[in-house]
Amino acid sequence: MKRLFDLVAVIVTSPLWLPLAALVALLVRVKLGAPVFFRQPRPGRAGVIFEVIKFRTMREARDATGRLLPDAERLTPFGRWLRGTSLDELPELWNVLRGEMSLVGPRPLLVQYLDRYSARQARRHEVRPGLTGLSQVMGRNAISWEEKLEWDVRYVETRSFWLDLKILLLTGGAVLRGTGVSPRGEATMPEFNPGARRPDAAP
Repeated sequence: MKRLFDLVAVIVTSPLWLPLAALVALLVRVKLGAPVFFRQPRPGRAGVIFEVIKFRTMREARDATGRLLPDAERLTPFGRWLRGTSLDELPELWNVLRGEMSLVGPRPLLVQYLDRYSARQARRHEVRPGLTGLSQVMGRNAISWEEKLEWDVRYVETRSFWLDLKILLLTGGAVLRGTGVSPRGEATMPEFNPGARRPDAAP
């Protein structure tokens, strides 16, 4: 039922999102140059690795040693706008069509996080990752990693067709408000590293 809904929803709405995706691709090419797409391995259902596809939002700026500059220095106002409107996620609809992702589910995170999850947090991989999910409508990137992962697991435990519809509707409102795109004072979400000491933690 869920897979069928994903396919029908993406195909039926394609006359709307395909022209929009083409326009965004053109803007990315003009504003940021090539490549237009950002591709990266991510773990999907059962931890199976797939290649997620997004529109690029950062410049390929590097320092004198050839290392990429920090995210805050590479993220342009245009890229920030793309992220705020979630338009950078449009190419992930291709991942949905391929069956690697769903419209709703825990967001696909970095491969190196796999061995950092607790047994409970790892349950997020019992379902396909999604374009949006419960943690996105409960605070997006403005909440802590622990909160985000707990909402992901709660989705796994309570998932249903009606919950998916509710999340999709709430996602529209969250995108329009443009809230929670990044943590306060950060350009992007900090790395998930539960074993690391916080800078403000007592010795």
